[in-house]
Amino acid sequence: MTLEDRKAMLPSEGFVTTEDGVRLFFQKLGRGKKTVIIPNAIYLFDDFKHLAGGRTLIFYDLRNRGHSDHISDSLKLKRGIHQDVDDLEAVRQHFGVTQVDVIGHSYLGMMVILYAMKYPSHVNRVVQIGPMQPNLGKQYPAYLMGADPTLLEVSTKLTQLQKERQSEDPKEFCKKWWALARVIYVASPADAAKISHWGFCDLPNELNFMNHWSENIFPSIQSLNVTAEEVAKVTAPVLTIHGIRDRNAPYGGGREWALMLPNVRLLTVENAAHVPWIEAPEEVFSSIQTFLDGAWPEAAQKVESLDPKDETAKRR
Repeated sequence: MTLEDRKAMLPSEGFVTTEDGVRLFFQKLGRGKKTVIIPNAIYLFDDFKHLAGGRTLIFYDLRNRGHSDHISDSLKLKRGIHQDVDDLEAVRQHFGVTQVDVIGHSYLGMMVILYAMKYPSHVNRVVQIGPMQPNLGKQYPAYLMGADPTLLEVSTKLTQLQKERQSEDPKEFCKKWWALARVIYVASPADAAKISHWGFCDLPNELNFMNHWSENIFPSIQSLNVTAEEVAKVTAPVLTIHGIRDRNAPYGGGREWALMLPNVRLLTVENAAHVPWIEAPEEVFSSIQTFLDGAWPEAAQKVESLDPKDETAKRR
């Protein structure tokens, strides 16, 4: 590796300024011809930075998140997920890249699809990991929901913790809350410690995120009506990655995306929940590498039914 190559593997940092004056923190890594944009740098940078081999990665923090500007003007937050879509476009424009690959986790797995619907000519490939379901009002069978005794136990403890909060220091409360909540992100509680490095309790924006979520982001998602006609606007190939035991975003939602999108494959991760790259890193990252390189991962399958049992029966 040359000196220039080594320098390219050191991240550069800065801010992207949006049209309404909000500064979004970014970290740029690598110098490959293909550019991948990944929102939520605060917790994805360390885990995904190795994808920079042969690519340019641009991580950034959403508005009012991570190291981006704190926003006190509610008008700059009220559009929720729609604002996130436009901020992703602002990042693309800032770096002057015509086409990008995008990777979105959790509700941002939905956001990157909305982005591909609005700006199809600027999207090359899409990876959605543990995405929220297309329509929040839809109920799936219990075996596609990820609900289990662990979810009930942790939810009960979080409710009790919230009642006891009173005037406790926000940072200390966050640490207690996250120590409990991280358990439901993984299939096995033993893996919860693997996400203790995310640092949600170290930044003021993150301490106040739940207010922004409940007041702006979640209502904007609830009001969505994602139809098959709209989804057909997504011309880019999409790799949907979903853990069967996802308690935060039901596996049924991942299957539904794989039924709705016109050019999509679903990578089902057994014994994984909301952060499958933590629990099955080799399977998930090798699949992402293959996909970003232009091919479908061998384990990624076309989905023909919302119910995986139907597909199993057909194979028999």
